[in-house]
Amino acid sequence: KARKGPVIAIACEGDEKIAKLADDVIFVPDVEEYLQPLVTAVPLQLLSYHIALHRGCNVDRPRNLAKSVTVE
Repeated sequence: KARKGPVIAIACEGDEKIAKLADDVIFVPDVEEYLQPLVTAVPLQLLSYHIALHRGCNVDRPRNLAKSVTVE
């Protein structure tokens, strides 16, 4: 909020504290803590995909991909 950017939160369904603090909330099912990374992975991937599209990035051939991935 210091840079006046929107706050997008990922929270369990029914978490009203987070809903009041964030500008937008992506709700995920309330599951056991050890399953939470699995439940939040897909919404985070979709969020990053749509942000990349909005910014005009090529999601199929990201910049500097060759520096990050080695194919043998």
